[in-house]
Amino acid sequence: MLLVAGLGNPGSGHSRNRHNIGFMAIDAIARRHAFARFRARFHGSAAEGTITGHKVVALKPLTFMNDSGRSLAAAAAFYRVPPADVIVLHDEIDLASGRLRVKTGGGHAGHNGLRSIQAHLGAGFRRVRLGVGHPGDKDRVAGHVLKNFAKADQAWLETIFEAIADSFGLLVEGDDAAFMSKVALAVNPPRPKPDKRPPAEPSPEKDSSDPSDGL
Repeated sequence: MLLVAGLGNPGSGHSRNRHNIGFMAIDAIARRHAFARFRARFHGSAAEGTITGHKVVALKPLTFMNDSGRSLAAAAAFYRVPPADVIVLHDEIDLASGRLRVKTGGGHAGHNGLRSIQAHLGAGFRRVRLGVGHPGDKDRVAGHVLKNFAKADQAWLETIFEAIADSFGLLVEGDDAAFMSKVALAVNPPRPKPDKRPPAEPSPEKDSSDPSDGL
């Protein structure tokens, strides 16, 4: 069994914030794989489903970002899921918008949601880092992640959520590299190569003269 958590803040006022991209991604996964309905559990909202034959619990902690670990710890304890079988999807300011990376372990890099999870579970879980871009100044980070995505972001958001949901089975199977590759190709498909063949030579014109002309 896997515990897959998307991070964010509860309430309609936060629903389109950059900080809530984890919630958005987990909703896309649950829809794509026909999970059961989300219901209140573990200080959050949880739904169960199956991906590539593996039972998966999708979780959206409703404790606010800074206390996300309390919700994950409750779910992990109930299902007896070790940190190695926990996947966390979260916003990442150190990646450009539309980029994605999968990482196991490591520090929290100042992300309060990850800080809380590490305090409850340790650092041995996998995280899917979803790029939301950096505002360019560390003093503007809080305002940046708590603002809504712009309308111009909608196209890549829809593309990346669809790609994550479609390819999530690879992550469930432990093939992180293939998952990252599939999502990257969906978000940034290769440009068609220019046709380097020489242009076709025009066919010679047929002689339309009547052989009887001049007779």
